[in-house]
Amino acid sequence: MSKHKNTINVRDGNKHKEEIENPEHENNKEAAEEEASETQQMQSEIDKLKDLLQRKVAEFENYKRRTDSELISLHKYASERIIKELLPVYDDLQRSIESVNKGETKDFDTLQKGISLIYDKFKSVLDKEGLEEIDTVGKEFDVELSTALMQVPRDDVKPHTVLESFEKGYKLNGKVIRHEKVLVSSEGESNTKEN
Repeated sequence: MSKHKNTINVRDGNKHKEEIENPEHENNKEAAEEEASETQQMQSEIDKLKDLLQRKVAEFENYKRRTDSELISLHKYASERIIKELLPVYDDLQRSIESVNKGETKDFDTLQKGISLIYDKFKSVLDKEGLEEIDTVGKEFDVELSTALMQVPRDDVKPHTVLESFEKGYKLNGKVIRHEKVLVSSEGESNTKEN
């Protein structure tokens, strides 16, 4: 805000307005220019950060879309490798059935040998995948490995001993995927009469 001073020019007699310099006005003007410059710098920085944020959001969306697609593909084809390994076993079984149906395999020994070879091939594929049988017969019953279907009183073995397996159990890479179904001993009649 500048102040004006009215002066009269002696030579021509006209009134003239003359600006008086105000030091406060100059300081305010400089401060306003600095503030405008800072505001402009801050706006520029905000624009850069917005742009960076938008790029990162777009990158993340692309990454998410790509990983979702990979995950769907992984689930869809997860069993591909094991199926490829089982196909020869399937082919052998199919050839054996065709051979029996056509009357080409007439003796039982040949059929038995062929089925045994197919079984061994199938078992080797399962073993290679980390499958192992659970065998608890003769051992103490373990609820983590077996399911007791029945208990039979027995004097000749300790109570809670697995006597017989009705259905094999299996572990896959150390994890029980099917519990063994078993017959378990309980205290014999002579032990229960004594108590």
